[in-house]
Amino acid sequence: MRTIRLGRTGIEASAIAFGCLPLQRQPMEDVTRLLRKAYDNGINYYDTARMYSDSEEKIGVALSDVRNEIFIATKSHHFTAQGVTEDLETSLRLLKTDHVDVLQVHNPPFCPKPGGEDGVYDAMLRAKQEGKILHIGITNHREHIAREAIESGLYEVLQFPYAYLSSDSELQLQKDCVAAGMGFVAMKPFGGGVICDGGAVFHFFSQHPDALPILGMQHMHELEEMLGYLKKAPDPVKAEEVIAADRAELKGNFCRNCGYCLPCPMGIRVDMVMRSYYNLRRMPVSQMMTEDWKQMMEDTKLCIECGQCASRCPYELNPPTRMPELYDDYVEHWNKFHAVR
Repeated sequence: MRTIRLGRTGIEASAIAFGCLPLQRQPMEDVTRLLRKAYDNGINYYDTARMYSDSEEKIGVALSDVRNEIFIATKSHHFTAQGVTEDLETSLRLLKTDHVDVLQVHNPPFCPKPGGEDGVYDAMLRAKQEGKILHIGITNHREHIAREAIESGLYEVLQFPYAYLSSDSELQLQKDCVAAGMGFVAMKPFGGGVICDGGAVFHFFSQHPDALPILGMQHMHELEEMLGYLKKAPDPVKAEEVIAADRAELKGNFCRNCGYCLPCPMGIRVDMVMRSYYNLRRMPVSQMMTEDWKQMMEDTKLCIECGQCASRCPYELNPPTRMPELYDDYVEHWNKFHAVR
């Protein structure tokens, strides 16, 4: 398998990296088979996080016997020195290892630096000096924080949303990251789920050999599809047609399904509502024609326009202004679906 060098870390990661967030949704036995097949087929980079419930534990069970042949990246979502230290110790225990290859600060609202009152970077640096982590990284959804991390020279790896729907400035950010000698890990290569064609995704990243895509997989057929493209590359003409069509429909400020808008004080599932427009057009519509989905859309009428969701959105979307339109769109589909039935 082709490898991607993660900047000055020296890590030679397989061109397909395994995103382990979805593993928390599947039983241990199924996950073990999935991870072993990934390993047996040359996938050597596994990205998880302390926030992903039992994902780390499942990796430890499935891959601890081949630990020295793989790279493990995990994340701490705490923004204090004590929190980061405790997260790391828990991760090491669950992963059944004495070190992680990359420890990343998980989407901080600021760029941690040495001497900061938060103590986050200093805690990571101590852990690196102790050999518990080999490289320090950061993940983010906010472009200005990602750029600050690049310019700081403090981080060895940046993980940032990156797909063929990315904006021009986001595409440039990836180039600047690589130019600075940092490894670039592409979060959400399927655009948070709105991209449906795996062949188009594979084709795009084959043209961006310095970006390591983290592919979140939970089913064997998903893994087999991506491995299949290694044996037979997607038709480039078809892939470019799909990319062009998706860009025409989706490029810009669409919801990436990061979930940072939650929780809503009124219990509205803002993340699901904001993606309803695309889901209705890119998924089997029957999946959304349920009483649960209908109630979820009805709940949008409870919005008090407090602005909390908008203030937390890293893409600067304003859900309260969109929800009435999205509700009407859903009702139109609901009426058509049930009229046909």
